[in-house]
Amino acid sequence: MHLGFLTPEYPHLRTNAAAGIGTSIKNMAESLTLKGIKVSIFIYGQKEDEVFEENGIKFHLVKQRRFKLLGWYLYRKFLQNYLNKFILKEQIDAIEAPDWTGITAFMKIRCPLVIRMNGSDAYFCHLESRQQKRKNFWFEKNALLGANHLLSVSKFTADKTKEIFGLKKEIEVIPNSVNTTIFKPLPGRIESNMILYFGSIIRKKGVLELAAIFNIVHKNIPKAELVFAGKDVIDKKTSLSTKEIIEEKLSPEARKKVTFLNEIPYEEVLSLVNRAGVVVLPSFAEALPMTWLEAMALEKTLVSSDIGWAKEVMIHGETGFAVDPKQHKVYAEKIVEVLKNDELRLTMGKAARKRVNEIFSAEVVASQNIQFYRRILGYGS
Repeated sequence: MHLGFLTPEYPHLRTNAAAGIGTSIKNMAESLTLKGIKVSIFIYGQKEDEVFEENGIKFHLVKQRRFKLLGWYLYRKFLQNYLNKFILKEQIDAIEAPDWTGITAFMKIRCPLVIRMNGSDAYFCHLESRQQKRKNFWFEKNALLGANHLLSVSKFTADKTKEIFGLKKEIEVIPNSVNTTIFKPLPGRIESNMILYFGSIIRKKGVLELAAIFNIVHKNIPKAELVFAGKDVIDKKTSLSTKEIIEEKLSPEARKKVTFLNEIPYEEVLSLVNRAGVVVLPSFAEALPMTWLEAMALEKTLVSSDIGWAKEVMIHGETGFAVDPKQHKVYAEKIVEVLKNDELRLTMGKAARKRVNEIFSAEVVASQNIQFYRRILGYGS
């Protein structure tokens, strides 16, 4: 079987910056390759054209093309022709693309097209109660209607997307995965008073709520420290730095205990996760977040949000706590409970990793993806 993945991002030294979609595709591609599946990755919107092979995966970096008129259409047609060339030349059995921006809208692909829902622009606009550009909705709906098969990384995302676009097609759920042989707890000292948030510092991730939450935590545990590890993003509502908004919301005493680490190497982020007493991820808008899976795989107790997808990842009171981020007092109480109880922290951390191993490990999820593709391609069981 030969599978192709069309994506705007992939974490590699030769590509542009990547986020959650790229990481999820990387985990899947590597695990599929280990199981004998041939994989080609087509990464569009890049600075240069390049084709190379690495670790059994063939990479196609496709340069962003500029057109005087109808660029959105002509670039899609360029990608369509590029894909079709290699579908025929290298006998690619199926192409998978993300729902974000509806990149496959108006494409005619010469093999089955699968769209995997990691969260469309329409989906995130819906969760954040903000207006979406009409053309973006049009692109995404056209792409979803034109796909032969639909996948989603969570049931919550599948149900919301079906509702938003009025879809009638069946949507199968296969979650994101994490390589638990790489993401595993490392020996070392735990900084029991360290509270860590990692990821983009942006409103939709619930980071503004963390200011009010930490003010309460600080009153209970004056030694507690809050560390933000991630890129500061300009806030769309205020046009201000999100970091500056957080700092304004902190009490003068609490502000002295808050550290912002901008874009640091991911290896350093993982080291921070390993050292943290508790990881806080109070997001308002996700599909099935890689950061949650990675922290859980590292045996970290999470205090997360309790919205939609959270119930498919977390078991409240067992793998950590899932709390409404707007309930500042309750959220703070759960953080304090974890920081003050080493036994609880260790027990929940082990339960978190156990859950990831059973449901979200690359080994388990790769088998689900292979079964799905064998079925839709008529390969039998």
